Amino acid sequence: MPPLGGMTNTEMRWGAPPSAEDLAELAETAFAAIPAPLREAVRGTVILVEELPDDETLEAMGLEHPWELTGLYRGTPLTEKSVLDAPMEPDTILLYREPILVEWVESGEDLFRLVRNVLIHEIAHHFGYSEEGIARLEGEG
Repeated sequence: MPPLGGMTNTEMRWGAPPSAEDLAELAETAFAAIPAPLREAVRGTVILVEELPDDETLEAMGLEHPWELTGLYRGTPLTEKSVLDAPMEPDTILLYREPILVEWVESGEDLFRLVRNVLIHEIAHHFGYSEEGIARLEGEG
């Protein structure tokens, strides 16, 4: 029997919109499910949940509306790192709560799967994949 009102188990979990802490918990669960060699390769990368991308980020990416960006990788991709580089800030994966929730509502996708997909997309940037490269990979799957 389908859940009440046709909602998925993820949707039934919250009476109110999922909080930043809820999304962080989903991201931690998704990260823990990534194969160990991949997890080890992104060790030290910080995963944060913020409400929306800031104006500076939107301008730098050529975006007009904050709901156009669900996640962002900030750091130096592994393909560009050198052991001679002085350590700076840790690489960071940002997940943007409001745009993720908008996509969740509009797409009907399970929220855990959506958070996992955004996280994996941003991890791909850590490995140096461009948006075009990621799109090609997603098209192959």
